[in-house]
Amino acid sequence: MNFTNTDLEPLADETDDFDEDEDTLESRYLIFSLADRSYGIEIKFITEIVGMQTITEIPDMPSFIKGVINLRGKVIALVDVRERFKMDSIGYNDKTCVIILSVNQQLIGLIVDTVKEVIKISGQNMEEAPRFGEHEGNQFVKSIAKVNEDVKVLLNIQKLLKDEDKQAIDAAISNQT
Repeated sequence: MNFTNTDLEPLADETDDFDEDEDTLESRYLIFSLADRSYGIEIKFITEIVGMQTITEIPDMPSFIKGVINLRGKVIALVDVRERFKMDSIGYNDKTCVIILSVNQQLIGLIVDTVKEVIKISGQNMEEAPRFGEHEGNQFVKSIAKVNEDVKVLLNIQKLLKDEDKQAIDAAISNQT
């Protein structure tokens, strides 16, 4: 059977928000929660989202680096974002997720309470994060987004780990493989 262009239905309609010139990952954020707060990560860094896995603990790591997992043959370090942000720890449950990120060609898993949605946030809805002195937490925040009546804290994932943390993770992973 042969098709001509007139036989094919268009894939887009007036309700699609897809722009052919637009990079479809640009301005899109995965929103997750820790306690009652919403955070966002640029979708371009995310490779996948998985449920909690069996964690192999690594000695002599910062407390927020929980250990490593083996995900389809790849050893991935896990960072408990609650602990990284100095929030109260809670037990992991069936809603706990691991967001696998690729940052500077290194895979890292972020343990979060729940994953909520992927949303598009335009630049006009973002504001620079307020700075309160030189607190460590300031480095994690890229910007603040206003979405409807909510505020989302957009993270700078490249600052989530210090250089010495990255080196410790590299060493731990190389010892596990």
